[in-house]
Amino acid sequence: MIRSLQKYCPSASIYVLCMDTNCEEVLSELSLTNVHLIPLSDLEDSELLQVKKQRGVAEYCWTLSPCLPYYVLEKYQHVEFITYLDADLFFYSSLEPLFQEIGRASIAIIEHRFTSRLKDQEIKGRFCVEWVSFRRDTEGLACLKRWREQCIEWCFYRLEEGKMGDQKYLDPWPEQYANCHILMHQGAGIAPWNYPQYLISGDANSSALINGDPLIFYHFHQFQILENGKFDRLSSFYTEEAPAPDLIYSPYESAINETIGTVHLMYPNFLAGFKSSNSVFARRFAQKFLPSSVKRFLQKFMRY
Repeated sequence: MIRSLQKYCPSASIYVLCMDTNCEEVLSELSLTNVHLIPLSDLEDSELLQVKKQRGVAEYCWTLSPCLPYYVLEKYQHVEFITYLDADLFFYSSLEPLFQEIGRASIAIIEHRFTSRLKDQEIKGRFCVEWVSFRRDTEGLACLKRWREQCIEWCFYRLEEGKMGDQKYLDPWPEQYANCHILMHQGAGIAPWNYPQYLISGDANSSALINGDPLIFYHFHQFQILENGKFDRLSSFYTEEAPAPDLIYSPYESAINETIGTVHLMYPNFLAGFKSSNSVFARRFAQKFLPSSVKRFLQKFMRY
């Protein structure tokens, strides 16, 4: 994600929240330009340490979604505009159309744009916490501060009283904040939950087009790096409508392989984040064949 962002937005300053020492050590060794590393311990205050005990790993990561941009704006007073990005994004073309679209907006968010088949998933959140922008002005700071407070108070992997993780808090923003912009570019936020509804065109020598517009970024939800050197793209939950688009996935897999090669030159035995092919196969099998009632029952006993 970082290298693709630097390629298409070279002036960006990137602030990375390092969730463990492995991440911090590797990124430090890579010495990437304009990348500022923030150890988790620097971000964690007494409030966060208290709720950390009650949340699963992913739930705590979601809790930190607003805490990172809030921390950066507090610590680095020269930062006038900040965008939270998920780490599993990949950029394919210039971000300038998005910045032109945002203009002087105080807040910028993006919809999931679910396919018709998945429209019922919108109950978990109309907007996706993959790109969330804030400007250092009264409205932007007020929105970010409130979102941080909400996520610290409640952020769990369940739908409860109009809340779901960190993302359902965004639903009322367009009505609550007059200067909140919803990104409309068709090439932004392409993801497993929406790609089947678009015409994806192009060839191996050019970036993909989405309904004729340049693909700007794709969200690689569910993507797994396997210990056997292969990748697992998506579960059948998404691919039953259309196979994962090779025009989008192949460049990402090439970039992942290149980065793995670079890291292995420094750390030959590095396998952090690599998944067992057998465990991923078992998970995909369960996703495809177990009845929904069984999956919901099992989910109650798993910390997400």
